[in-house]
Amino acid sequence: MLGPLNVNLEDFDVSVKNGFLPSQPPLQQLADPYYGAWEDIVGNLPVLIRTQTIRAAVDELPLLSTSKLQSEREWQRAYLLLSLLAHAYIWGGKTPSERLPAAVSVPFLIVADRFDLPTTATYAGLNLWNWKTTSPTGSLDLDHLETLHTFTGTQDESWFFLVSVAMEAKGGEVIPVMLKAMDAVRTDSPQVVAESLHKFAKVIGEISVLLERMYEKCAPQVFYHQIRPFLAGSKNMAVAGLPNGVFYEEGDGKGEWRQYSGGSNAQSSLIQLFDLILGVEHSPTRNTKVAAVGPKAKHGFLTEMRRYMPGGHNKFLAHMESIVNIRPYVLNHPAPEVTEAYNHAVNELSAFRDVHIQIVTRYVLNPARQKRQPEEMTTSAGAGLNLAVASSNSDGKKGLQGTGGTELLPFLKQGRDETRATALE
Repeated sequence: MLGPLNVNLEDFDVSVKNGFLPSQPPLQQLADPYYGAWEDIVGNLPVLIRTQTIRAAVDELPLLSTSKLQSEREWQRAYLLLSLLAHAYIWGGKTPSERLPAAVSVPFLIVADRFDLPTTATYAGLNLWNWKTTSPTGSLDLDHLETLHTFTGTQDESWFFLVSVAMEAKGGEVIPVMLKAMDAVRTDSPQVVAESLHKFAKVIGEISVLLERMYEKCAPQVFYHQIRPFLAGSKNMAVAGLPNGVFYEEGDGKGEWRQYSGGSNAQSSLIQLFDLILGVEHSPTRNTKVAAVGPKAKHGFLTEMRRYMPGGHNKFLAHMESIVNIRPYVLNHPAPEVTEAYNHAVNELSAFRDVHIQIVTRYVLNPARQKRQPEEMTTSAGAGLNLAVASSNSDGKKGLQGTGGTELLPFLKQGRDETRATALE
């Protein structure tokens, strides 16, 4: 009989209570007035974008040092602020900017390096570190959450981010449960394994319900034409006007061309953890442009997305990958209740991916096929050329890219089918 795994979640910056969300709510402002220039622009971001004055405002920023950032929450907020400034600058004009001024890129490179994150707007910045709760008990229920910042100032964008935050909070509940299940495998306790898998399935079902609530306060046309362009990265974005990526200036004529994927739910450590727990294996889609080698090459784009997760979370997934034992146990265990519980969880995860495909169809594919209305041309920032405009100029069916830079619908359908195939007879 094997002993417990003794996984200490805090070693990986994972919260026992909130999962991949921080244990404490993110800071709402950097207290040191030294960073007031960052705070002022981000606090007025929707107006600056709407009036097309965001680049002029950023160009006047002083180059600030990161030496006055102290706590982890301050560093997280700095990452959020600089992410917003970077993407607002790149996408907030008639055409995308191929350069990012040193006042943003220099501190951004330092702050991002602290978290092993790239200098782009990631899921971590826009979702994990961009919320507050209005609940007197600190509840992270969707109806008690608010975003700290958005690009557009719309309720739609806020709701889009908050649905993911609520999903992360709910999903975090299963991390201790499934660690317990993995210990139960080591002690050959099938009843505990089965009970844990049923709890796991229940939470995935609840997450699907949360995702379906996207329709309540986020309109597809607003998302597609006004919000989505600001989530785009600089990798595989020639169609949207960035054939070389973005040049990150570092002063004195120095700098570097960089290409990054944009914000994507594939950067959610929680969703990738679900796959690891159940042993779902994904292969690269035919369009994935990821040079992956070694034992993880089969994961393709998803492995690439781990580079867009905070370093601790990335290491947690790698550690879980090395010790996960649920599927082998189910394969080799004769108890039908264990197989039934496992298939229950697989079916719920497959159903979640069906909901995701429905959301993407309604919020991305359908708007891409529809003729854009004149009023949308004037309300969308950066209406000259961005991901929405470029995608709408395509046929809307073949080759439509996600903000992460991958071909959207084939990637999602393949992931759903590979999940279904994991179920056992």
